[in-house]
Amino acid sequence: MSIKVILTDIEGTTSAVSFVFDVLFPYAAEHLPDFVRQNAARTDVAEQLDAVRRDSGEPQADVERVIAILLGWIAEDRKATPLKALQGMVWEQGYQAGQLKGHVYPDAVEALKRWHQAGHQLFVYSSGSIQAQKLIFGCSEAGDLTPLFDGYFDTTSGPKREEQSYRNIQQAIGARPEQILFLSDIVQELDAAQAAGLKTCGLARDGGELEGHVTVDSFTGIEPEAF
Repeated sequence: MSIKVILTDIEGTTSAVSFVFDVLFPYAAEHLPDFVRQNAARTDVAEQLDAVRRDSGEPQADVERVIAILLGWIAEDRKATPLKALQGMVWEQGYQAGQLKGHVYPDAVEALKRWHQAGHQLFVYSSGSIQAQKLIFGCSEAGDLTPLFDGYFDTTSGPKREEQSYRNIQQAIGARPEQILFLSDIVQELDAAQAAGLKTCGLARDGGELEGHVTVDSFTGIEPEAF
């Protein structure tokens, strides 16, 4: 059965890991404290701050304590949903101000456009929030790439290394598992997707193999028809 859907990771796959760790995370760490102080009463921000209090087991934490918790989570790269949501809000300001431009590899841009034109449905699954995903592609160095995508998934669909997460996504998309090709640079994510019945392709941009999966060093080497 031919591939109808391509589901792609971002970090290390469509985009450089260094962009996230060397640009986005430091930007969020620098600007998040003032953003939270200035917007703590805003409904969407307040909801996330309450989620931080709940997740950290500190229901009485004041704003400064919540900021300290968030900065600790950034330092340890915790995949916490309220952190991702708040980072997305901070990044949105940076993108809108022109201080940030999303990095997407040129080979990924070319392939995504080609697949979209060929009629494939394109989706994103990243540990970053859906808002952050849209910003990377919407404010990319290659322009607005969001028209290429049919939808986005984040950790609200489940952790990326768990089989059930991919079953949830497959059901949300409405395609058969074997019609979906998942792209990632992390073997545990590929293993989980494969266990859920999806086709997989690993990205090893510095060379090497992701054991148990077809592995390429760029999007140029991916032909959905071959799966």
